[in-house]
Amino acid sequence: MKYTDGIVKPKTKRSKRFLQSREPKLTENVKNAMIMKGGNATETVTQALKDIYALKKPNAVMYKKKNIMRPFEDSTSLEFFSKKSDCSLFLFGSHNKKRPNNLVFGRLFDYHVLDMIELGVEKFTALKDIKVSKCPEGTKPLLVFAGEAFDIDNEHKRLKSVLIDFFRGPTVSSVRLAGLEHILHFTALEGKIYMRSYKVLLKKSGCRTPRIELEEIGPSFDFVLRRTHLASDDLYKTAHRQPKALKPKKKKNISHDAFGTKFGRLHMQKQDLAKLQTRKMKGLRKRKGEKDTTEESKSPKKLRTDE
Repeated sequence: MKYTDGIVKPKTKRSKRFLQSREPKLTENVKNAMIMKGGNATETVTQALKDIYALKKPNAVMYKKKNIMRPFEDSTSLEFFSKKSDCSLFLFGSHNKKRPNNLVFGRLFDYHVLDMIELGVEKFTALKDIKVSKCPEGTKPLLVFAGEAFDIDNEHKRLKSVLIDFFRGPTVSSVRLAGLEHILHFTALEGKIYMRSYKVLLKKSGCRTPRIELEEIGPSFDFVLRRTHLASDDLYKTAHRQPKALKPKKKKNISHDAFGTKFGRLHMQKQDLAKLQTRKMKGLRKRKGEKDTTEESKSPKKLRTDE
């Protein structure tokens, strides 16, 4: 690639395609997540990162090497890895005496950290510890949030938004009934956050609608909320701004009543009744030699003058 005046000009078609893939788009790609662990990580943190990576695949990148960084003190390393791997979400696992078994969920906007929320793992059950059949890789999960804190507390509201961004998967136009087979349930209760993963079993019920049962497949977490780094209201509003091309265009002369009935208003030109075409009948035909009285009445009379 050639650099001139701060503008990158590709020399080959491959580099051109690479730069085009990184350009802003009206409809963005699925958000990818990078998952990494710090310089000191326990077996619990390592296994938790692997299980969350299994839930997020194939839209995730797993870094196996240890990365010595402190996201809340210096986020430049996170931003560097984000730009390198083209990821807008991250999960960082670490462990120390003051904050044992730590997981940091976060997201970035324009390759700069937007939100970071630190969760402590108090209880953890891995995927391999629950001996049942799992959901296929890449299954889009149903996200369920229970608890008043997700609607009242500002930090829990932002945590809910981060978790939705992290686990929502690709946007689809329609879903078949058999595809609703994975549920991620988050419960906020008494200062803790419980994460459970279930598989939906469709049983015979004797009628058209199947009977639904939930089977826990793991992983399961008991989290406690620790530190947070939330974006300001102005930056948060800027990150949610949509381009004008995606905003729905307002249709004129269309209104709805209280019941949702759609009404349209038509604007027509003033009709000239003299040119109105009426029904043609044999009895209304003009006979030969018969003058049209309407035309004579319309034409101005001429006065005869004798010289």
